[in-house]
Amino acid sequence: MAEEAKAKGNAAFSSGDYTTAIKHFTDAIALSPTNHVLYSNRSAAHASLHNYADALEDAKKTVELKPDWSKGYSRLGAAHLGLNQIQDSISAYKKGLEIDSNNEGLKSGLADAQAAASRSRAAPPPSPFGDAFSGPEMWAKLTADPSTRMYLQQPDFVKMMQEIQKNPNNLNLYLKDQRVMQALGVLLNVKFRGPNAGDDMEIPEETSTPQPSAPERKVEEEKVVEPEPMDVTEDKEAKERKAQAVKEKELGNAAYKKKEFEKAIEQYTKAMELDDEDISYLTNRAAVFLEMGKYDECIKDCDKAVERGRELRSDFKMVARALTRKGTALAKMAKCSKDYEPAIETFQKALTEHRNPDTLKRLNEAEKAKKDLEQQEYFDPKLAEEEREKGNEYFKQQKYPEAVKHYTESLRRNPKDPKAYSNRAACYTKLGAMPEGLKDAEKCIELDPTFSKGYTRKGAIQFFMKEYDKALETYQEGLKHDPQNQELLDGVRRCVEQLNKASRGDLSPEELKERQAKAMQDPEIQNILSDPVMRQVLVDFQENPKSAQEHMKNPMVMSKIQKLVHAGIVQMR
Repeated sequence: MAEEAKAKGNAAFSSGDYTTAIKHFTDAIALSPTNHVLYSNRSAAHASLHNYADALEDAKKTVELKPDWSKGYSRLGAAHLGLNQIQDSISAYKKGLEIDSNNEGLKSGLADAQAAASRSRAAPPPSPFGDAFSGPEMWAKLTADPSTRMYLQQPDFVKMMQEIQKNPNNLNLYLKDQRVMQALGVLLNVKFRGPNAGDDMEIPEETSTPQPSAPERKVEEEKVVEPEPMDVTEDKEAKERKAQAVKEKELGNAAYKKKEFEKAIEQYTKAMELDDEDISYLTNRAAVFLEMGKYDECIKDCDKAVERGRELRSDFKMVARALTRKGTALAKMAKCSKDYEPAIETFQKALTEHRNPDTLKRLNEAEKAKKDLEQQEYFDPKLAEEEREKGNEYFKQQKYPEAVKHYTESLRRNPKDPKAYSNRAACYTKLGAMPEGLKDAEKCIELDPTFSKGYTRKGAIQFFMKEYDKALETYQEGLKHDPQNQELLDGVRRCVEQLNKASRGDLSPEELKERQAKAMQDPEIQNILSDPVMRQVLVDFQENPKSAQEHMKNPMVMSKIQKLVHAGIVQMR
């Protein structure tokens, strides 16, 4: 695309690589031969290399294609001035100012040309030797000759020639440099026989006149013509292309909503061809490919959007969007846990660009999917059984931390084994890690509601935590599945004994205070006490025994009163 080649040329020009810039502008011209901006930019690049003849040719083409564009005359004036065609340069700058009288670049160029004309009229007749190095014409000759053109790419040579141009007497300092001798031969139209030919050539010395004791005469330096900065502002045609690109994008959006994916791709592609400085066309096309299941094409568009976006310094949100779509495509292509790693990495990169809730959600989903697949890939019931048996051996030896380690590995191998959860819950109980043990016991019951061990583990932990009413409920729930289980029956008996202590008032003041404090932390007890109906019931128990008897006939009220009694909050006399 011409615009892409132009953008590359602009970038090369900005970095000082004028030869590469010329190459890219030439490629762009081949694709768009009527684009006057391309000729203007190439003219500036030629002028930067002191190729003023080529710069003049491109400047003339610019003016021919766009006679009402002031920048073309700026290029034309600079090229003429570089070739020491001062009057033509002045004329070009004046024509440009007729079109745009406020253009600072044209004003500055005209001033330079007029200054050069003044110097040309005021300067005394130069010596034949000094003329060889005077003005921009020297650079034009060196560029035109194949034997010296390559030297212009060497900074030390350019510096020497600039010093000689400022003061021809400096030539004596550089006569031993064969490149300078070669350049001198080109400038004086003298052919050398070989590397040592300079020894046989008569070089006229610069004539000098005795200077008075007064201060030395100041020599005005010849001003080197510099090309104007590259014009990268959008012209009218570029704006029209951008506007058309937006219309194509809107047509693509409409087609996407109608599920007309092929048409949407066509519209987004047209938009990209018209304007390559808006990466939303790429991200939109990537979204279509994603919807079609063409994940490789989606990823390619996203990569290109990220690269182009960083070149153009696009909004970080747009770059994040491209990365998110790439991550989504990678996640959809994943077949094993390792396949999710690049998707997760891409989502994380997107979040560094812009922390978007949708991207964060997709990252969490990818991480969960990876974890689930890892568990599936790690699943091995046989190895799980072996690890559980190792845990049992350590449990018998009262080496509970080692037992926990093996039960945990067993669960990694088979996370659906209720026995492993039950055994690990027993280990946690021995270690005093009650919350962890309770969690394992509940998971055991969840996996197998008919497994009695789960209820005995849970009830024992609750009893140890002095949550007697909850432990009683757990044991009773277990007896529904196994009515003759002695451990469950014993658990019920122990809980009833503890609860009856509160009912009979057999608790010591310390025990009562501890039980009440623990009960007040229970959300269920808090709800009962904050219920207006129950608060009235409690008042009636104290002040109106007859009404209290009526309340006791309500099973729900009776159950709540019983909980308060067991918690030591209410005492019956």
